[in-house]
Amino acid sequence: MWRYAIEEGRTVSGVEVIGRWLLPEDVDRAVQPLLVGKALRAFADGYVAVLLPAYLLALGFGTLDVGILSTATLLGSALATLAVGAWGHRFHHRRLLLGAALLMLGTGLSFASLSAFWPLLLVAFVGTLNPSSGDVSVFLPLEHARLAESSQGTARTALFARYSLLGALFAALGALASGVPQLLVATLGIEQLTAFRVMFVFYGIVGGAVWLLYLSLPAPEHEVEAPLALPLGESKGVVVRLALLFSLDSFAGGLAINALMALWFFQRFDLSLLAAGNFFFWAGLLSAVSQLIAPKVAERIGLVNTMVLTHIPASLCLIVAAFVPSLELAFALLFMRALLSQMDVPVRSAFVMEVVTPAERAAAASFTAVPRSLASAISPTIGGAMFAVGWLAAPLVACGILKIAYDLMLWKAFRRHDQRA
Repeated sequence: MWRYAIEEGRTVSGVEVIGRWLLPEDVDRAVQPLLVGKALRAFADGYVAVLLPAYLLALGFGTLDVGILSTATLLGSALATLAVGAWGHRFHHRRLLLGAALLMLGTGLSFASLSAFWPLLLVAFVGTLNPSSGDVSVFLPLEHARLAESSQGTARTALFARYSLLGALFAALGALASGVPQLLVATLGIEQLTAFRVMFVFYGIVGGAVWLLYLSLPAPEHEVEAPLALPLGESKGVVVRLALLFSLDSFAGGLAINALMALWFFQRFDLSLLAAGNFFFWAGLLSAVSQLIAPKVAERIGLVNTMVLTHIPASLCLIVAAFVPSLELAFALLFMRALLSQMDVPVRSAFVMEVVTPAERAAAASFTAVPRSLASAISPTIGGAMFAVGWLAAPLVACGILKIAYDLMLWKAFRRHDQRA
């Protein structure tokens, strides 16, 4: 079934063909499971971000509760990522990734079986749910460090672009799958709440599939011989500066995470769950396209310029979308934002890996991700509170203004990097 061709006297399997498509040249093929795992996790995250507010509203919670639970998920991810940065260098990345996958399995099954606020809050805090459009989980620094080790130079930027592309593409497909509960209710006649729970069970199943996938990652023959990363040292100064800037960007982004944007659509335009899923699907596809072309743009104008010059127009679109009177105009502006706002994701990851020493990459990935997660954890509660008092435009406007401020400060601090490059 998997036989594909004869090449230089040997058979080439379908798995090898997929690997060649996924990975740029001069990249260690052992990282292929990380890209496939990223795609699976992104699919599950894509529909959870849309379903989470609808599920919580169906359980009888209010908009403020949605914000609080979203905050708990991001805060828990931040602390887990901080632990990886502080102590993760003592363990092989394979063991930590397998543990994270089992945590994802437990998160989905627990969320599907609980109804009370405090147990759900606990699971949200310790689990892996992601209500945002980007990956903020403990998987991120572990995978970034391994990807950076497997490639160099332009191949590294291309690898991060494909990693981000898979995430954006499958998150879009996951957003489309958020309409499945509505279809289950219409076709099978089951209760809506039961249909929601089925989707969270499937989230747990995806975690189990990721665990099986990560079993194929290379393991050290002896744990003591595993190459260990180092805590931050020589690169500490630049990492601190980046972490502070990224935290501002993430705080702003937390005001307009997918879960809150879905809630905004529900309240502002009375959008159905199926229509919201369709919107996030097309927005995700546009985001995927942007990340595919990001390396080419970065090659022409530099990493920092790519991050800044695509972000500012995206933020302006978000601000204007907060006030337009029609759903069609809002869709058009937010689609334009989707095409531009995520172009910095693979470029930013490659930039962080480039400006630190190789031994510090795992710690740098963690310590730039942690402030981002902590900052973004605070803002969903603020956004939910604004929605609760009827200030529907305020979170979107604040998000756009703060992101523009971040872009200007980032360009001022690191613009000379592109000139040196």
